Amino acid sequence: MLKIKKSGFFTTIQDNGRYGLRHLGVPVSGAMDQAAAKLANAMLENKEDAAVLEITMSGPVLEFTKDTWASITGANFSPQLNEVDIDNHSVFKVTAGDKLAFGRHINGLRAYVAVKGGFSTAEVLNSRSFYIPLTEKDHLLAGMEIPYEETTSFEPKITNVIPEEIDRVLTLEVSRAPEFDLLSAEQREILFSRPFTIAKENNRMAYQLQEAIGEHQYAMLTSATLPGTVQLTPGGKLIILMRDGQTTGGYPRILQLSEKSSNYLAQRTFGDTVHFKLTS
Repeated sequence: MLKIKKSGFFTTIQDNGRYGLRHLGVPVSGAMDQAAAKLANAMLENKEDAAVLEITMSGPVLEFTKDTWASITGANFSPQLNEVDIDNHSVFKVTAGDKLAFGRHINGLRAYVAVKGGFSTAEVLNSRSFYIPLTEKDHLLAGMEIPYEETTSFEPKITNVIPEEIDRVLTLEVSRAPEFDLLSAEQREILFSRPFTIAKENNRMAYQLQEAIGEHQYAMLTSATLPGTVQLTPGGKLIILMRDGQTTGGYPRILQLSEKSSNYLAQRTFGDTVHFKLTS
């Protein structure tokens, strides 16, 4: 078991997510930074969709009760094993009784902790990803225990990687979404020529941006949305749907982020600046 001694700000179990259920109103969920989560698993030679811990903003304190190997990717929260510094984006051996903790924030917003074989929490609709009301909890709490299989023999092919640098100013690659043509020439000019600031309202469901591109009075039927869909509110504000975002919406869908850009955005937080770059 992995004992949660302290939970951190918002620590969850995530995998690749739930697919094939959006017609029933079930969000995809899964790791916000899919690339970082998959890298954590790849370093341990796990299956790509093995469940990992997603750590947001500040890290938990974790105690391992079985021998295993682990990896950490994504945001750098100065990890320590038994109060000794360890490298981010590395693979390390864990012995029963070891404690993993996190300290000073260096960069990014979300880190991922994987163990050999993945975490073995209950599957709900073919995924272990936390999402209320499908799962009992939406984040881990102190005192909880997370199962995993013991691993005593493993020789990792990769022990560390050099991460991609996380910048505060970020370019998001986007394509045209169904209602893009409703934008005026002035709105398009604003959209692609100026920076936008991430608002305080940002979480696993959606990121709001502070600046507006101009009001509109378009009315439309509620229509399908995806993670990475950029919606335009009547007041001209932009909302970017994330992994737990709703499956339909009534605001014009003007842009669609690439998966790579969605991963990048998942590592940004309030006050960070982003730009949009149209690729198609």
